[in-house]
Amino acid sequence: MQYTNLDDFLKNGQDALVKGPIAMVFAEDEVELDTTLRHTRHSGFRAVLCFVDDLYEMPADLEDKVHRISYDMRVDGAVQTAVNKVIEAAPNIWMYYCYNAEYLFYPFCETRTVGELLAFHAEERRDAMLTYVIDLYAGDLDRCPNAVSLDDAHMDRSGYYALARNDPENHNHPKERQLDFFGGLRWRYEEHVPAERRKIDRIGLFLSKPGLELRDDHTFNDEEYNTYACPWHNNLTASIASFRTAKALKRNPGSTFDIRSFRWHNSTPFEWHSRQLLDLGLMEPGQWF
Repeated sequence: MQYTNLDDFLKNGQDALVKGPIAMVFAEDEVELDTTLRHTRHSGFRAVLCFVDDLYEMPADLEDKVHRISYDMRVDGAVQTAVNKVIEAAPNIWMYYCYNAEYLFYPFCETRTVGELLAFHAEERRDAMLTYVIDLYAGDLDRCPNAVSLDDAHMDRSGYYALARNDPENHNHPKERQLDFFGGLRWRYEEHVPAERRKIDRIGLFLSKPGLELRDDHTFNDEEYNTYACPWHNNLTASIASFRTAKALKRNPGSTFDIRSFRWHNSTPFEWHSRQLLDLGLMEPGQWF
């Protein structure tokens, strides 16, 4: 299923937007695009939309299983624009967005679908879910100079922290139930990361509705969507295991020669299992057992 642009998809691919959850995968390059799409489909999304440059090839086994939308990711605000157009076209369904070389993990994802996750979340009257973007990186950069290796993936087991999110419209008082989260490679190599790009929190799963808009900093114009929990107890959160930062740091001429290895004393092999992320406190099961 291939579309010449987003408008073509919104006109001729509406069947994919009838019922959620749907996933939007934005391809910045071809690195692990196929594994990202397969992982996302395996999670149980009813439809997977892939926004990708015409130059990149789609694996043959995915051509009839993914909605391929020709899209220029080099334009400023490309992701924000696409997500908001899909929201406008398909209100009241659950949506997810990520980039290539990113993999969604949530509590008990090995035995439960994302639909089951979101059904429980909706029962708790939640319309959005906080996701932590957890940096992955290859253990041996000599073998994997682009810093991406599924077989030798590592992550930081500590070094994560949160700060109050101040409200500039309310004399910089902290916003209720909102925090800015930091850690991983964006924290360890912060001199190479612009200040506005150092956060690792993203509202990756959300219920679309009329008037809802994604902002440039991965938050929404509805402040309740940006909260990590409801007022009365902790809610579910999820993680997005991502090679995106490591890939960018090794691709960027300003940082690549400063980094011989991403490994440090708090590195640990990534086990590709939700239990590891739960044990490290990098996602929250809430009341879901």
